Amino acid sequence: MSNVNELDDLIHAKVRLGIMSLLMTYESCDFTLLKKSLGITDGNLGSHLKKLEEAEYIQVTKTFVAKKPKTIIQVTDLGAQAYKNYIKTIEAILKNNG
Repeated sequence: MSNVNELDDLIHAKVRLGIMSLLMTYESCDFTLLKKSLGITDGNLGSHLKKLEEAEYIQVTKTFVAKKPKTIIQVTDLGAQAYKNYIKTIEAILKNNG
């Protein structure tokens, strides 16, 4: 029986859940797409990406395209598994309380 204490707090934060959901859908996203999709500031997105990167849930790659900086974010295998576990826990909570 699952309960809310089993939820991954790192993913559970609204913005980080949005980041992980987008990455699971598209495999990789650039910084601008994430920022626009989530409707947040550069600084807010940057701080959430840093937490996910420190946990090795995502990989951040900085490159240049036409002499402009471009940041690409990809979900790692560890991050994908953590996200799947998070969703399974949510589903179990809903099933047990429904």
